[in-house]
Amino acid sequence: MLGQHFKVFTVNEIERKEQEAATFDEFPPEVLIKHPLQNTWTLWYYENDRSKSWEENQREITSFDTAEDFWSLYNHIKLASELRQGSDYSMFKQGIRPMWEDDANKCGGRWLISLEKKQRTSDLDRFWLEILLCMIGEAFNEYSDDVCGAVVNVRTKGDKLGVWTSNANSEDGVMEIGRKLKERLRITPKLKINYEVHKDTMIKSGSQTKTTYTV
Repeated sequence: MLGQHFKVFTVNEIERKEQEAATFDEFPPEVLIKHPLQNTWTLWYYENDRSKSWEENQREITSFDTAEDFWSLYNHIKLASELRQGSDYSMFKQGIRPMWEDDANKCGGRWLISLEKKQRTSDLDRFWLEILLCMIGEAFNEYSDDVCGAVVNVRTKGDKLGVWTSNANSEDGVMEIGRKLKERLRITPKLKINYEVHKDTMIKSGSQTKTTYTV
């Protein structure tokens, strides 16, 4: 769990973050106390360049391990809704690559949230930020260690958000993460979100991947 002085941020504080950042600038670095996170996280960016391989297009941007450094990063990058079509943001625990084949991911899967095109302006950025805050704030409680990272895919036909976990066979953990995710994103009970196992995604023959869990 986080240190006793760590503050778990919520989306409602987005409007305050620029003011807080400005306040930080008023003090010399030696008097600022940063709030450490339980894990170090790495931001990745993918932009489709057909002259390069998928792995070459996946670029590691930077890592952070405090709440203040997260907000500093978030305030200086484009929102997910502003990315070029075909681009991704990924945020994973340091040392885990945002790919199925990574040792931390290969036995896991992802909770997948598919958005309609119109939701890019209404929900995409809010959902993505809330997912990031859930991860860095260890909001999944005893199952936070099972979370590897998250990916947002910006696509012409509709954007997608995925929260990746390490063990698809851990039903209790997977389901608790899914329920907490749905609660924090304020997704209506009538709308179901699905969990897909990475191995099933890799071998799928059509456009649909088998759903293993649903909440």
